[in-house]
Amino acid sequence: MSEAENRTCYLDNNATTRVAPEVVEAMTPYFTENWGNPSAAYGFGNRLHKDLDQAREQVAALINAEPQEIIFTSCGTESNNSAIHAALITQPNKRHVITTKVEHAANIAYGAQLQKQGYEVTYLPVEPDGSIDLHLLELAIRPDTAIVSMMWANNETGVLFPIHEAAAICRSKGVPFHTDAVQAAGKVDVDVKLSEVDMLSISGHKLNAPKGVGALFVKRRTPYESFITGGGQERGRRGGTYNVPYIVGFGKAAEMGVIHLTRDIHRVRTLRDKLEQGILNQIKVSCRNGSHDARLPNTCNVCFHGVEAEAVLLMLDREGICASSGSACKTGSIEPSHVLTAMGLKPSLARGALRFSLGVYNTEEDVDYLLEKLPPIINKLRAETPGDGEDAAVAVANAGGAVVSA
Repeated sequence: MSEAENRTCYLDNNATTRVAPEVVEAMTPYFTENWGNPSAAYGFGNRLHKDLDQAREQVAALINAEPQEIIFTSCGTESNNSAIHAALITQPNKRHVITTKVEHAANIAYGAQLQKQGYEVTYLPVEPDGSIDLHLLELAIRPDTAIVSMMWANNETGVLFPIHEAAAICRSKGVPFHTDAVQAAGKVDVDVKLSEVDMLSISGHKLNAPKGVGALFVKRRTPYESFITGGGQERGRRGGTYNVPYIVGFGKAAEMGVIHLTRDIHRVRTLRDKLEQGILNQIKVSCRNGSHDARLPNTCNVCFHGVEAEAVLLMLDREGICASSGSACKTGSIEPSHVLTAMGLKPSLARGALRFSLGVYNTEEDVDYLLEKLPPIINKLRAETPGDGEDAAVAVANAGGAVVSA
């Protein structure tokens, strides 16, 4: 059996994360013993409310919220859609939404749907390093703006937006502010008490909980209408039978996330920096996409001139290495990343971009293994489709990245 068949080198933690063993252990009794419905009148089901309350407290603690400000959902997409929906429903005379050109598909696609319904959506541009000019946000806000929705951290490049400042601008103009913090929670300090954020989305499977559970923070006294109407769960704010095992698992993962923030993030950042510098030093005509400093500590997005990312990923997969060319929701698309093109990269260069995202279970051996396998893959693919190295260097330099000489 080959080395690749013996191992999985998982470097795609922004797509999803391994479910922590402690989370599996916390969830198991709710499949085998405590499987009742919390909405039931009898004790076998109703007593589970105390476990839901504990999970709500754990998730709230991750972002320094109050437990009653947490609404459990199925995922980050539902949380994002719910926030924007609530702002529009509670302000029927306001039909303008502001977001950015680099948001997750949950916002981009929902914005397109709103436009078909007659709403106006403004997509704010970003700078070549992925940052945003908040002056443009101030100029974009109108009397009929119902909500501003801006991600805390970009899922492809890891670039962090100045959320506290953006939220303060919106508060000064009386406009609700929502942030998609799906990639940020558990990786950087997210404190809703230090911000003017009105609503905030998080997702369990990005921080070692299972797929299928998320949360929406709604600040007290923020007008809110349910996106999913049902039997009155979540104090009437989100219908549907409680997914008790997953909510309990989410709570445990959030509790662990608080610990990871202080115990593990520096180690993850060190591994990320080693991976990134190793790539840029060993592979000619490559560049980092996105800001060097205002960035998630686990994320590295690099483009390689003269190759197609999908071909690189296929060859990495044969070596047991898992990475991506961008959002997992867009994998398989022949279109270049909307995030990278919004940053000014030419489609030909954007199609050669790879995202490596580390997690708490990654080791230095994982980084060494990638640095052993990736350079010969890039060299092999370039040899099959040779181009002009000097032109390539110019193209990469124009993209605003960290250039390695051709």
